[in-house]
Amino acid sequence: MSVNTRRRPSVVLVGRPNVGKSTLFNRIVGRRRAIVTNVPGTTRDVLKQEAEWCGITFSLVDTGGMFGASVDPLHDLVMERGLDSLAVADVIIFLVDGREGLTPTDYDVATAIRISGNSVVLAVNKMDIRRARDQLLEFYRFGFGSVVEISAEHGEGIGELLDEVVEKIPHSGQLEGNAGNSDSARGVEGGSTRRSEDKSSSFDRQLENAETRVAFVGHPNVGKSSLVNCLLREERVMVSDTPGTTRDAIDTVLRWHRRDFRIVDTAGIRRPGRVASGSKLETVSVLVAHRAMEHADVAVLVIDASEGVTDRDAAIAGEATEAGCSVIIAANKWDLVKNEDQRFVKNFDADVRRRLKFLSHAPILHLSAKTGERITKLIECVDRMAVVRRYRVPTPALNRFLKVVTAAHPPRSVDRRDVRVLYAAQTQVGPPTFVIFTNVATKFHFSYERFLVNRLREEFGFEGTPIRLRVRRRETKR
Repeated sequence: MSVNTRRRPSVVLVGRPNVGKSTLFNRIVGRRRAIVTNVPGTTRDVLKQEAEWCGITFSLVDTGGMFGASVDPLHDLVMERGLDSLAVADVIIFLVDGREGLTPTDYDVATAIRISGNSVVLAVNKMDIRRARDQLLEFYRFGFGSVVEISAEHGEGIGELLDEVVEKIPHSGQLEGNAGNSDSARGVEGGSTRRSEDKSSSFDRQLENAETRVAFVGHPNVGKSSLVNCLLREERVMVSDTPGTTRDAIDTVLRWHRRDFRIVDTAGIRRPGRVASGSKLETVSVLVAHRAMEHADVAVLVIDASEGVTDRDAAIAGEATEAGCSVIIAANKWDLVKNEDQRFVKNFDADVRRRLKFLSHAPILHLSAKTGERITKLIECVDRMAVVRRYRVPTPALNRFLKVVTAAHPPRSVDRRDVRVLYAAQTQVGPPTFVIFTNVATKFHFSYERFLVNRLREEFGFEGTPIRLRVRRRETKR
């Protein structure tokens, strides 16, 4: 594993709960990356995203609300992670609420910032309200020097704020070391991915330059966050026995064997009925998890080895397949059942295959985030999925294959008409998509389509990835 010796500067947003940190974070990065609600303590984990201003690229960090009274049972963990981020910051944006004025909690945050000894820009938010302007002078009591008036919701003063930030960033724009860098090289060592000899060096270079998005999905409390932390070899995401600990989709780039993998930890997805009857915050968290799955290349479906596959697991797996993700079934907490005999392992895998029949092509891994068992196998499997889902079958090879297969097993259409396959081509990768031109059919019988997909997977090694077939009738020239 190679390790970067240079990192991007870290700009950290801090402040008490509900002052608008996540709104400002989304405004700077230019998209809805963090969940924003009126509920204090919405943000728990540390969010990191690359941002750029005036040609200087930096890592923007959003933290949970620090200090103050809170009913969140995980507030102490939120505080701890926020203080850790302060310690490694290059520039701190101290956000306060101009509408409410100075509060004792703001002084507590200011004290923690002074202890860190890092550069500070004080941003007074919600200055679009008249009452806030009357209280502006109060904030000069902190003595931080740089005070900028902004409105994160309306985008006012953001340019002036970023001007102050980049002025305080070391002018090189890059710092030695790798602490606190979300894009630095991290993760497991060992193992190499076997590649078939027919893949060209240009294809390998394309893979090295491509970033693979990997979403860890599953229902609550199966150990998704623990697996992510174990894979990254750091406490990147918050772990707790409390269901619903993860709210935002937390992502970190893992550099492994010259490949970039964006590891995304998502909130646990409960049944739609329970989500609808739950809080608005859970509804938004699940929506963000679904969105992360839609944008992922590989979905790691995490199940609890001690309870086996549930109906909720099957539903989530179906959504991942519909989204076009390559799927890996990760049976976590294997340390709880590893003392069982070999018959248990065989029966467990058979039950997984029975309940997830549509994922017969997906590999099953027995893992333990607690002990780190087979974690290397997981990243190797993800790497293999990234290769096969981007592989393009040469058109001559594809047509030779179809000629042999259709000659032995002639296709039929839905209305049982005889079909003659004329030619085919692969039109897309990730997932592999094939268009087959025929003499009459617009759609194969579902059983024949399933047969053809399985044969394509066996012939060209599309392990773990869904395959899309499009059947078209060739237009007759007049």
